[in-house]
Amino acid sequence: MGLLERREKEKDNRRKLILKSARTLFFARGFKNVTVDRIAKLSELGKGSIYLYFNSKEEIYAQVLLNDIDKFHQQAFSLFQKNKAAVDSLFEFSYFYADFFLNDPELFRILMTFMLHTDQMNLSAEQYKDIIVAMRKTIDLISNIFQFGIDSNEFPSSINIKYNQFAIWGMLNGIISLHIFSGAENKRRERIRSTIKSTLEIFIKGLEKDNEYLSLNIKK
Repeated sequence: MGLLERREKEKDNRRKLILKSARTLFFARGFKNVTVDRIAKLSELGKGSIYLYFNSKEEIYAQVLLNDIDKFHQQAFSLFQKNKAAVDSLFEFSYFYADFFLNDPELFRILMTFMLHTDQMNLSAEQYKDIIVAMRKTIDLISNIFQFGIDSNEFPSSINIKYNQFAIWGMLNGIISLHIFSGAENKRRERIRSTIKSTLEIFIKGLEKDNEYLSLNIKK
């Protein structure tokens, strides 16, 4: 390995170390209570070294969130490599989405902080856009399931994919918010999965009724 390559590797490792330290602090203390000084201390770097890699705490936060969303997408993509019915895929995606945050609940808190308090975070327009684009990819996964369901005649072609994908995404975030930080920890996964199952069953029955209604009208 040449000198230039070694330096680039060292820079990359240092950048990863900063992000790892920041992630630990954000999860433990929350966004407002973390400072660049604290990140530098945990990273065992000088404060000036942090600014060689990132312009602000906000930029570090944005990158932490982007990295975790990207990790989710990489894992979720494998769900669509299997030949499954759209309904089964919708259940599998929903459980996977919940489990991802149950395995790292503070990530969900960070995501909700971004969604609910963006105006307090001083993110640049570019940082905000990058996170929105990444989140949109998650919602598009739900859209793909609905489109497959329409193409396979599981779901009526008349459904509005846009509204339904946001309904599912909102439902999942709402159920997770309700249970992820409350009650006995050893029962959270069971409660969340049970609530998701019941809600999706009601939702899918509604889609099936729309399909039946549409079929009857066509026969008339």
